[in-house]
Amino acid sequence: MRALLTNLLVVVILLWSHEASVAFAEETQPMASLSLNGVSAILIDAKTGQVLYEKNPDEQLYPASITKIATGIYAIENGNPDDIVTVSKNARYEDGTRVYLGEGEQVTLRKLEYGLLMHSGNDAATAIAEHMSGTREQFAAEMTRYIKEKTGVQHTNFTNPHGLHDDSHYTTASDMAKIARYAMQNPTFREMVATNRLPWDGAEWKSELINHNKLIRDYEGATGIKNGFTDQAMHTLVGSAKRGDTELIAVTMKAASSNMAYQDVAAMLDFGFENFETVQVTKAGEEFLRAADTQGEAPDRFVAKDDLFATVPIGTEPEVKVTARDELSITAGSLAITYPLERITPPKKASLSASGDGQAEQASAGDVPVSRYFLLVAWLALNLFLIAVTIARARKQRRIRRRELQRKVW
Repeated sequence: MRALLTNLLVVVILLWSHEASVAFAEETQPMASLSLNGVSAILIDAKTGQVLYEKNPDEQLYPASITKIATGIYAIENGNPDDIVTVSKNARYEDGTRVYLGEGEQVTLRKLEYGLLMHSGNDAATAIAEHMSGTREQFAAEMTRYIKEKTGVQHTNFTNPHGLHDDSHYTTASDMAKIARYAMQNPTFREMVATNRLPWDGAEWKSELINHNKLIRDYEGATGIKNGFTDQAMHTLVGSAKRGDTELIAVTMKAASSNMAYQDVAAMLDFGFENFETVQVTKAGEEFLRAADTQGEAPDRFVAKDDLFATVPIGTEPEVKVTARDELSITAGSLAITYPLERITPPKKASLSASGDGQAEQASAGDVPVSRYFLLVAWLALNLFLIAVTIARARKQRRIRRRELQRKVW
């Protein structure tokens, strides 16, 4: 009895652990083996946000001037481009890269945004911050809240608008990819970061701005975005490029040299364009059906509220289905994305058993198969049976001993 119970317990444990290990292996399977220089890196599809490659994506690092991506989109979306900004002494004497603003010079906010995003002007960043929020610190706090609200980033904190070093000023490659993706949805921002050259007529400096991001000139289809450097952050770069209907965003952080940073981004973009494409799965208004839970019922009907896209390996036809959560699940190889759908038919009363997609959705969410529950129940039942047998034997032994004592007494 004990041997049977032990063997059954071993079987239950093996079944349970085997399925868990398979799921873990699938989740951690690497998407590519690129040799990159940066400590942290990520590649995403700009339209869908799907991750195509990552290396330490959530490690908190110093961003340097890629901070200006956040500064730029915040200023564009919350400021008036025609505002006249009066340059302060603080802005005039800001450290690092400058567009050589003069103290008291009056410049439009739009012009400062070009100086910020194209030439990485720290003086332009400070002038923007003081104009919009009074101080650099207040601007940074407001910008951080805004970026978190718009993009959902969780590991980012900005203490200034330009990215000069501060121990409390940090982000991650994953967060920067999300911020850049959000910013690139704004046409004004896209235009600024894609501009190669721009005449600059300032009070103290008359010249031509040349975009500091070399990708604009050196990489086919480049659309942006921003590079950065400080001694502590080392070299950081956020790059984007578009070929056909596919646009990708790559981020590398803490590379040892500028060339290494550009090599990282180019390698990731090359990998993305060689292996993946963005496809439109459905148009707004298209209907989808989900099989009914029981026979005789009409299928549930849903509609897509927007045009829906997915990133897939080139030449792959994605699998599309409606889940038990009223979402459209799109799967292609190791890539998957879900979108909420709008229900057309009223929801049915909850049933005791799910069917079809419902069971598949529960299984994919980590629910335990019925067969394993049965084994567990059987094992518990055997435990109870063994306890009952043990108690019965003990009672029988006590009765035998009492009879022997009675015989001795007589």
